[in-house]
Amino acid sequence: MLQIFLRFFTLGLMSFGGPAAHIGYFRQTFVNELGWLDDKRYASLVALSQFMPGPGSSQVGFAIGYHRGGLLGAIAAFAGFTLPSFVLMYLLAVTTAAWLGNDYMQGIVHGLKLLAVVVVAEAVLAMFSQFCQRKTARLLMLGCAASILIFPFLWTQIALLILAALLGLSFLSATESEPQKPEPIRLNYLSLAIFIALFVASFFALNLGVEAGIFGEFYRAGSLVFGGGHVVLPLLETAVGDSLSSDRFLTGYAFAQAMPGPMFTFATFLGAEMMLDNPFVGAAIATLAIFLPGFLLMLVGLKSWHAIAARPKIAGMLAGVNACVVGLLAAALYQPVFSQGVLSAVDMALVLLGFGALKIFKLSMLLLVVGFSVCGMALIVLM
Repeated sequence: MLQIFLRFFTLGLMSFGGPAAHIGYFRQTFVNELGWLDDKRYASLVALSQFMPGPGSSQVGFAIGYHRGGLLGAIAAFAGFTLPSFVLMYLLAVTTAAWLGNDYMQGIVHGLKLLAVVVVAEAVLAMFSQFCQRKTARLLMLGCAASILIFPFLWTQIALLILAALLGLSFLSATESEPQKPEPIRLNYLSLAIFIALFVASFFALNLGVEAGIFGEFYRAGSLVFGGGHVVLPLLETAVGDSLSSDRFLTGYAFAQAMPGPMFTFATFLGAEMMLDNPFVGAAIATLAIFLPGFLLMLVGLKSWHAIAARPKIAGMLAGVNACVVGLLAAALYQPVFSQGVLSAVDMALVLLGFGALKIFKLSMLLLVVGFSVCGMALIVLM
Protein backbone atom coordinates (compact mmCIF):
# COMPACT_ATOMS: atom_id res chain seq x y z
CA MET A 1 0.00 0.00 0.00
CA LEU A 2 2.86 2.36 0.83
CA GLN A 3 4.39 1.84 -2.61
CA ILE A 4 1.08 2.64 -4.31
CA PHE A 5 0.64 5.75 -2.16
CA LEU A 6 4.18 7.03 -2.83
CA ARG A 7 3.95 6.45 -6.58
CA PHE A 8 0.70 8.37 -6.84
CA PHE A 9 1.90 11.02 -4.39
CA THR A 10 4.89 11.68 -6.66
CA LEU A 11 2.57 11.97 -9.66
CA GLY A 12 0.28 14.25 -7.69
CA LEU A 13 3.19 16.62 -7.12
CA MET A 14 4.11 16.97 -10.78
CA SER A 15 0.99 16.18 -12.84
CA PHE A 16 0.16 19.50 -14.41
CA GLY A 17 -1.97 19.79 -17.54
CA GLY A 18 -5.38 18.44 -16.55
CA PRO A 19 -7.04 15.05 -17.13
CA ALA A 20 -5.54 14.42 -20.58
CA ALA A 21 -2.03 14.95 -19.25
CA HIS A 22 -2.76 12.81 -16.17
CA ILE A 23 -3.79 9.89 -18.40
CA GLY A 24 -0.48 10.30 -20.19
CA TYR A 25 1.47 10.40 -16.92
CA PHE A 26 -0.34 7.30 -15.65
CA ARG A 27 0.37 5.38 -18.83
CA GLN A 28 4.03 6.38 -18.84
CA THR A 29 4.48 5.39 -15.18
CA PHE A 30 2.28 2.33 -14.67
CA VAL A 31 2.34 0.78 -18.15
CA ASN A 32 5.72 1.73 -19.59
CA GLU A 33 7.94 2.07 -16.51
CA LEU A 34 6.46 -0.20 -13.83
CA GLY A 35 4.46 -2.67 -15.91
CA TRP A 36 1.66 -2.87 -13.34
CA LEU A 37 -0.79 -3.44 -16.22
CA ASP A 38 -0.63 -3.68 -20.01
CA ASP A 39 -1.88 -1.24 -22.62
CA LYS A 40 -5.05 -3.22 -23.28
CA ARG A 41 -6.09 -3.29 -19.63
CA TYR A 42 -5.14 0.35 -19.18
CA ALA A 43 -7.21 1.42 -22.19
CA SER A 44 -10.21 -0.52 -20.86
CA LEU A 45 -9.95 1.39 -17.55
CA VAL A 46 -9.79 4.69 -19.43
CA ALA A 47 -12.82 3.64 -21.47
CA LEU A 48 -14.75 2.69 -18.33
CA SER A 49 -13.98 6.08 -16.76
CA GLN A 50 -15.38 7.81 -19.87
CA PHE A 51 -18.82 6.29 -19.24
CA MET A 52 -18.99 7.31 -15.59
CA PRO A 53 -19.64 10.75 -14.12
CA GLY A 54 -16.86 12.12 -11.98
CA PRO A 55 -13.17 13.05 -12.30
CA GLY A 56 -11.98 10.90 -15.21
CA SER A 57 -8.24 10.84 -14.53
CA SER A 58 -8.71 10.28 -10.79
CA GLN A 59 -11.07 7.41 -11.58
CA VAL A 60 -8.36 5.85 -13.75
CA GLY A 61 -5.86 6.25 -10.91
CA PHE A 62 -8.38 4.75 -8.48
CA ALA A 63 -8.84 1.78 -10.83
CA ILE A 64 -5.07 1.27 -11.18
CA GLY A 65 -4.75 1.24 -7.39
CA TYR A 66 -7.62 -1.27 -7.20
CA HIS A 67 -5.97 -3.46 -9.84
CA ARG A 68 -2.72 -3.41 -7.87
CA GLY A 69 -3.93 -3.65 -4.28
CA GLY A 70 -7.70 -4.04 -4.07
CA LEU A 71 -9.89 -1.49 -2.30
CA LEU A 72 -7.11 -0.37 0.03
CA GLY A 73 -4.84 0.10 -2.97
CA ALA A 74 -7.52 2.22 -4.66
CA ILE A 75 -7.86 4.39 -1.55
CA ALA A 76 -4.06 4.72 -1.32
CA ALA A 77 -3.91 5.80 -4.98
CA PHE A 78 -6.63 8.41 -4.48
CA ALA A 79 -5.04 9.74 -1.28
CA GLY A 80 -1.57 9.96 -2.82
CA PHE A 81 -2.62 11.61 -6.06
CA THR A 82 -5.01 14.09 -4.41
CA LEU A 83 -3.05 15.06 -1.28
CA PRO A 84 -0.59 17.57 -2.86
CA SER A 85 -3.27 19.62 -4.59
CA PHE A 86 -5.57 19.31 -1.56
CA VAL A 87 -2.89 20.80 0.70
CA LEU A 88 -2.05 23.57 -1.77
CA MET A 89 -5.67 24.55 -2.37
CA TYR A 90 -6.40 24.50 1.36
CA LEU A 91 -3.42 26.74 2.10
CA LEU A 92 -4.50 29.12 -0.64
CA ALA A 93 -7.94 29.32 0.89
CA VAL A 94 -6.70 30.18 4.40
CA THR A 95 -3.53 32.19 3.70
CA THR A 96 -2.36 34.87 1.35
CA ALA A 97 -1.75 33.97 -2.29
CA ALA A 98 0.96 36.58 -2.78
CA TRP A 99 3.67 33.98 -3.41
CA LEU A 100 1.91 32.90 -6.61
CA GLY A 101 2.99 36.19 -8.15
CA ASN A 102 6.64 35.17 -7.81
CA ASP A 103 8.26 35.08 -11.26
CA TYR A 104 10.26 31.93 -10.58
CA MET A 105 7.18 30.04 -9.43
CA GLN A 106 5.34 31.08 -12.56
CA GLY A 107 8.35 29.90 -14.57
CA ILE A 108 8.22 26.47 -12.95
CA VAL A 109 4.51 26.14 -13.64
CA HIS A 110 5.03 27.15 -17.26
CA GLY A 111 7.84 24.64 -17.69
CA LEU A 112 5.67 21.85 -16.32
CA LYS A 113 2.86 22.81 -18.68
CA LEU A 114 5.33 22.28 -21.54
CA LEU A 115 6.18 18.88 -20.11
CA ALA A 116 2.45 18.06 -20.16
CA VAL A 117 2.49 18.68 -23.94
CA VAL A 118 5.31 16.15 -24.31
CA VAL A 119 3.57 13.52 -22.17
CA VAL A 120 0.19 13.84 -23.88
CA ALA A 121 1.77 13.78 -27.36
CA GLU A 122 3.62 10.57 -26.51
CA ALA A 123 0.43 9.02 -25.15
CA VAL A 124 -1.56 9.95 -28.28
CA LEU A 125 1.03 8.40 -30.60
CA ALA A 126 1.37 5.24 -28.54
CA MET A 127 -2.37 4.74 -28.12
CA PHE A 128 -2.95 5.48 -31.81
CA SER A 129 -0.53 2.75 -32.88
CA GLN A 130 -2.04 0.34 -30.34
CA PHE A 131 -5.77 0.93 -30.85
CA CYS A 132 -6.12 2.41 -34.33
CA GLN A 133 -4.53 -0.30 -36.45
CA ARG A 134 -7.62 -0.86 -38.60
CA LYS A 135 -8.76 1.72 -41.11
CA THR A 136 -12.21 1.94 -39.51
CA ALA A 137 -10.67 2.71 -36.13
CA ARG A 138 -8.43 5.39 -37.65
CA LEU A 139 -11.34 7.05 -39.41
CA LEU A 140 -13.35 6.92 -36.20
CA MET A 141 -10.47 8.45 -34.25
CA LEU A 142 -10.05 11.30 -36.75
CA GLY A 143 -13.78 11.96 -36.87
CA CYS A 144 -14.04 12.12 -33.08
CA ALA A 145 -11.02 14.43 -32.80
CA ALA A 146 -12.36 16.81 -35.45
CA SER A 147 -15.88 16.79 -34.01
CA ILE A 148 -14.86 17.64 -30.46
CA LEU A 149 -12.56 20.43 -31.69
CA ILE A 150 -15.37 22.00 -33.74
CA PHE A 151 -18.11 21.36 -31.17
CA PRO A 152 -16.37 21.40 -27.75
CA PHE A 153 -19.45 20.63 -25.69
CA LEU A 154 -20.33 18.03 -23.08
CA TRP A 155 -23.13 16.55 -25.19
CA THR A 156 -20.70 16.18 -28.10
CA GLN A 157 -18.38 13.97 -26.07
CA ILE A 158 -21.22 11.80 -24.79
CA ALA A 159 -22.72 11.49 -28.28
CA LEU A 160 -19.34 10.57 -29.80
CA LEU A 161 -18.73 7.85 -27.22
CA ILE A 162 -22.17 6.34 -27.82
CA LEU A 163 -21.76 6.56 -31.61
CA ALA A 164 -18.26 5.05 -31.39
CA ALA A 165 -19.59 2.14 -29.34
CA LEU A 166 -22.34 1.47 -31.91
CA LEU A 167 -19.93 1.69 -34.84
CA GLY A 168 -17.50 -0.56 -33.04
CA LEU A 169 -20.28 -3.09 -32.45
CA SER A 170 -21.06 -3.08 -36.17
CA PHE A 171 -17.62 -2.84 -37.74
CA LEU A 172 -14.95 -3.71 -35.15
CA SER A 173 -16.37 -6.78 -33.40
CA ALA A 174 -14.08 -9.79 -33.37
CA THR A 175 -15.18 -12.82 -35.37
CA GLU A 176 -16.65 -15.33 -32.96
CA SER A 177 -14.89 -18.69 -33.15
CA GLU A 178 -15.53 -21.72 -30.99
CA PRO A 179 -18.00 -21.02 -28.23
CA GLN A 180 -16.22 -20.70 -24.93
CA LYS A 181 -17.72 -20.51 -21.50
CA PRO A 182 -17.69 -16.80 -20.73
CA GLU A 183 -16.34 -15.53 -17.46
CA PRO A 184 -19.28 -14.63 -15.21
CA ILE A 185 -20.09 -10.96 -14.74
CA ARG A 186 -20.53 -9.85 -11.15
CA LEU A 187 -21.50 -6.26 -10.54
CA ASN A 188 -21.02 -4.60 -7.18
CA TYR A 189 -24.63 -3.91 -6.27
CA LEU A 190 -23.65 -2.64 -2.81
CA SER A 191 -21.67 0.23 -4.34
CA LEU A 192 -24.58 1.01 -6.66
CA ALA A 193 -27.03 1.02 -3.74
CA ILE A 194 -24.78 3.34 -1.70
CA PHE A 195 -24.41 5.70 -4.66
CA ILE A 196 -28.18 5.93 -5.19
CA ALA A 197 -28.94 6.29 -1.47
CA LEU A 198 -26.44 9.12 -1.02
CA PHE A 199 -27.63 10.86 -4.19
CA VAL A 200 -31.23 10.86 -2.97
CA ALA A 201 -30.12 11.96 0.52
CA SER A 202 -28.10 14.84 -0.95
CA PHE A 203 -31.33 16.69 -1.76
CA PHE A 204 -32.31 16.72 1.93
CA ALA A 205 -28.87 17.14 3.50
CA LEU A 206 -29.11 20.91 3.91
CA ASN A 207 -31.71 20.40 6.66
CA LEU A 208 -29.22 18.35 8.72
CA GLY A 209 -26.61 21.04 9.36
CA VAL A 210 -23.78 22.89 7.62
CA GLU A 211 -21.49 19.88 7.29
CA ALA A 212 -24.20 17.68 5.82
CA GLY A 213 -25.27 20.51 3.52
CA ILE A 214 -21.75 20.88 2.12
CA PHE A 215 -21.50 17.12 1.63
CA GLY A 216 -24.84 17.01 -0.17
CA GLU A 217 -24.08 19.88 -2.54
CA PHE A 218 -20.67 18.56 -3.58
CA TYR A 219 -21.80 14.93 -3.77
CA ARG A 220 -24.59 15.93 -6.13
CA ALA A 221 -22.17 17.94 -8.29
CA GLY A 222 -19.81 14.96 -8.49
CA SER A 223 -22.70 12.69 -9.45
CA LEU A 224 -23.83 14.79 -12.39
CA VAL A 225 -20.63 15.93 -14.08
CA PHE A 226 -19.37 13.99 -17.09
CA GLY A 227 -15.94 14.85 -18.45
CA GLY A 228 -14.50 16.31 -15.26
CA GLY A 229 -12.20 19.33 -15.20
CA HIS A 230 -13.79 22.50 -16.51
CA VAL A 231 -17.20 20.85 -16.87
CA VAL A 232 -17.64 20.93 -13.10
CA LEU A 233 -17.50 24.76 -12.98
CA PRO A 234 -21.22 25.56 -13.52
CA LEU A 235 -22.31 22.78 -11.18
CA LEU A 236 -20.06 24.04 -8.39
CA GLU A 237 -21.15 27.63 -8.98
CA THR A 238 -24.70 26.45 -8.37
CA ALA A 239 -23.59 24.45 -5.33
CA VAL A 240 -21.96 27.37 -3.50
CA GLY A 241 -24.88 29.70 -4.27
CA ASP A 242 -24.64 32.86 -2.19
CA SER A 243 -22.07 31.36 0.20
CA LEU A 244 -19.19 32.80 -1.83
CA SER A 245 -18.67 35.94 -3.87
CA SER A 246 -18.22 35.42 -7.60
CA ASP A 247 -14.81 37.11 -7.38
CA ARG A 248 -13.57 34.67 -4.74
CA PHE A 249 -15.11 31.77 -6.65
CA LEU A 250 -13.26 32.66 -9.86
CA THR A 251 -10.03 33.24 -7.91
CA GLY A 252 -10.23 29.71 -6.56
CA TYR A 253 -10.96 28.40 -10.04
CA ALA A 254 -7.85 30.14 -11.38
CA PHE A 255 -5.77 28.61 -8.59
CA ALA A 256 -7.14 25.14 -9.40
CA GLN A 257 -5.97 25.43 -12.99
CA ALA A 258 -2.42 26.20 -11.84
CA MET A 259 -2.23 23.26 -9.43
CA PRO A 260 -0.86 19.78 -10.14
CA GLY A 261 -3.17 16.80 -9.72
CA PRO A 262 -6.95 16.66 -10.14
CA MET A 263 -8.81 19.87 -10.86
CA PHE A 264 -11.67 18.60 -8.68
CA THR A 265 -9.68 19.83 -5.68
CA PHE A 266 -11.27 23.16 -6.56
CA ALA A 267 -13.82 21.75 -4.11
CA THR A 268 -11.15 21.92 -1.38
CA PHE A 269 -10.91 25.68 -1.81
CA LEU A 270 -14.68 26.14 -1.90
CA GLY A 271 -15.29 23.91 1.12
CA ALA A 272 -12.81 25.86 3.22
CA GLU A 273 -14.38 29.15 2.14
CA MET A 274 -17.90 27.92 2.94
CA MET A 275 -16.97 26.93 6.50
CA LEU A 276 -14.71 29.71 7.74
CA ASP A 277 -15.08 28.76 11.41
CA ASN A 278 -13.55 25.33 10.67
CA PRO A 279 -12.05 25.52 7.16
CA PHE A 280 -10.15 22.22 7.28
CA VAL A 281 -13.32 20.25 8.03
CA GLY A 282 -15.17 22.08 5.26
CA ALA A 283 -12.33 21.42 2.79
CA ALA A 284 -12.14 17.72 3.70
CA ILE A 285 -15.92 17.17 3.46
CA ALA A 286 -16.22 18.95 0.09
CA THR A 287 -13.24 17.08 -1.36
CA LEU A 288 -14.41 13.63 -0.28
CA ALA A 289 -17.98 14.36 -1.37
CA ILE A 290 -17.12 15.42 -4.92
CA PHE A 291 -14.84 12.41 -5.55
CA LEU A 292 -16.98 9.75 -3.85
CA PRO A 293 -19.79 9.24 -6.42
CA GLY A 294 -17.36 8.65 -9.30
CA PHE A 295 -15.44 6.08 -7.27
CA LEU A 296 -18.60 4.27 -6.17
CA LEU A 297 -19.72 3.97 -9.79
CA MET A 298 -16.28 2.70 -10.85
CA LEU A 299 -16.55 -0.03 -8.20
CA VAL A 300 -19.90 -1.14 -9.65
CA GLY A 301 -18.35 -2.54 -12.82
CA LEU A 302 -14.61 -2.52 -12.16
CA LYS A 303 -14.26 -6.10 -11.00
CA SER A 304 -16.03 -7.52 -14.05
CA TRP A 305 -15.08 -4.91 -16.61
CA HIS A 306 -12.35 -7.17 -18.03
CA ALA A 307 -14.84 -10.07 -18.32
CA ILE A 308 -17.41 -7.78 -19.93
CA ALA A 309 -14.84 -6.47 -22.39
CA ALA A 310 -13.76 -10.02 -23.33
CA ARG A 311 -17.08 -10.77 -25.06
CA PRO A 312 -16.76 -10.36 -28.87
CA LYS A 313 -19.60 -7.88 -29.31
CA ILE A 314 -18.59 -5.83 -26.31
CA ALA A 315 -14.95 -6.06 -27.41
CA GLY A 316 -16.04 -4.44 -30.67
CA MET A 317 -17.84 -1.69 -28.78
CA LEU A 318 -14.76 -1.21 -26.61
CA ALA A 319 -12.54 -1.00 -29.71
CA GLY A 320 -14.79 1.78 -30.99
CA VAL A 321 -14.69 3.58 -27.66
CA ASN A 322 -10.89 3.21 -27.48
CA ALA A 323 -10.54 4.78 -30.92
CA CYS A 324 -12.84 7.59 -29.80
CA VAL A 325 -10.82 8.10 -26.61
CA VAL A 326 -7.64 8.44 -28.69
CA GLY A 327 -9.43 11.07 -30.76
CA LEU A 328 -10.60 12.94 -27.67
CA LEU A 329 -7.08 12.79 -26.26
CA ALA A 330 -5.67 14.10 -29.55
CA ALA A 331 -8.13 16.99 -29.43
CA ALA A 332 -7.17 17.69 -25.81
CA LEU A 333 -3.51 17.75 -26.89
CA TYR A 334 -4.34 20.85 -28.90
CA GLN A 335 -6.92 22.39 -26.57
CA PRO A 336 -6.18 23.01 -23.75
CA VAL A 337 -2.75 21.34 -23.31
CA PHE A 338 -0.89 22.80 -26.32
CA SER A 339 -2.77 26.06 -26.69
CA GLN A 340 -2.30 27.01 -23.04
CA GLY A 341 1.25 25.70 -22.71
CA VAL A 342 3.13 26.59 -25.92
CA LEU A 343 3.20 30.37 -26.21
CA SER A 344 6.32 30.97 -28.32
CA ALA A 345 8.81 29.39 -30.71
CA VAL A 346 11.16 28.77 -27.79
CA ASP A 347 8.41 26.86 -26.01
CA MET A 348 7.88 24.72 -29.09
CA ALA A 349 11.61 24.03 -29.32
CA LEU A 350 11.64 22.86 -25.69
CA VAL A 351 8.66 20.58 -26.38
CA LEU A 352 10.45 19.01 -29.36
CA LEU A 353 13.65 18.50 -27.35
CA GLY A 354 11.69 17.04 -24.45
CA PHE A 355 9.83 14.67 -26.75
CA GLY A 356 13.14 13.50 -28.19
CA ALA A 357 14.56 13.03 -24.69
CA LEU A 358 11.56 10.91 -23.74
CA LYS A 359 11.40 8.78 -26.90
CA ILE A 360 15.07 8.45 -27.85
CA PHE A 361 16.95 8.59 -24.57
CA LYS A 362 14.13 7.19 -22.39
CA LEU A 363 14.74 9.73 -19.63
CA SER A 364 12.82 9.16 -16.42
CA MET A 365 9.86 11.39 -15.59
CA LEU A 366 11.71 12.82 -12.57
CA LEU A 367 14.58 14.07 -14.74
CA LEU A 368 12.12 15.55 -17.21
CA VAL A 369 10.27 17.35 -14.42
CA VAL A 370 13.50 18.85 -13.07
CA GLY A 371 14.68 19.78 -16.56
CA PHE A 372 11.47 21.51 -17.61
CA SER A 373 11.22 23.32 -14.25
CA VAL A 374 14.74 24.71 -14.69
CA CYS A 375 13.98 25.69 -18.30
CA GLY A 376 10.82 27.44 -17.21
CA MET A 377 12.70 29.51 -14.63
CA ALA A 378 15.44 30.26 -17.18
CA LEU A 379 12.86 31.62 -19.61
CA ILE A 380 11.65 34.05 -16.94
CA VAL A 381 15.21 35.30 -16.33
CA LEU A 382 16.24 35.57 -19.98
CA MET A 383 13.09 36.93 -21.57
